Amino acid sequence: MPADEFPRPDPHGPDPHEHAPPAGRAVRLGVGGPVGSGKTALVAALCRTLRPEVRLAVVTNDIYTTEDADFLRAAGVLAADRIEAVQTGCCPHTAIRDDITANLDAVERLEHRFPGLHLVIIESGGDNLTAVFSRGLVDRQIFVVDVAGGDKVPRKGGPGVTTADLLVINKTDLAPLVGADLVVMSADAHRVRGGLPVISQSLVDTPDAPQVAAWVREQLSLVTAA
Repeated sequence: MPADEFPRPDPHGPDPHEHAPPAGRAVRLGVGGPVGSGKTALVAALCRTLRPEVRLAVVTNDIYTTEDADFLRAAGVLAADRIEAVQTGCCPHTAIRDDITANLDAVERLEHRFPGLHLVIIESGGDNLTAVFSRGLVDRQIFVVDVAGGDKVPRKGGPGVTTADLLVINKTDLAPLVGADLVVMSADAHRVRGGLPVISQSLVDTPDAPQVAAWVREQLSLVTAA
């Protein structure tokens, strides 16, 4: 199969939820990826960077705990009541893809509590390369992988890597320590994504995640103008 025809399977079949129009509500941004890829750290960085200019809130998903929400509250990235925790009780992709009710309820609580929100970031619990958000839940989605998983991860594909609106290759500062080739990783990511954007970053080197924050600002403008 030619490199530019990399398959983009959807293991769940058609999205069971209709796309929700953004008019009159906050833009919803999903952040997903494998366990330990740095999703919560990225969400924290985006909150710190964007909160002076964007009215935002966060929903986190964990299977049995409120670990990610507790981390964000302890870090002081937002007021505690701007962070809602969903306990999925099952594989995280179920609550972001198949039965999105709990996440929709959490988003609605935040919108009721804070009228005029611009953005709600919905962080998935750690999952595998097939984990994507329902378009009935989010308007845009970021998928996060990290170099510690090896430079083979992007070429493994999967809907998370190939179809997310933005792919973030995280923790690039660790590449020399784990023997990951960033050139190969980036090239494979661009190849399998068919032109969709890829950002490589290290939150150690750039703790405010400037490139991802700039992308989020752009998406806010595009979604609200649609």
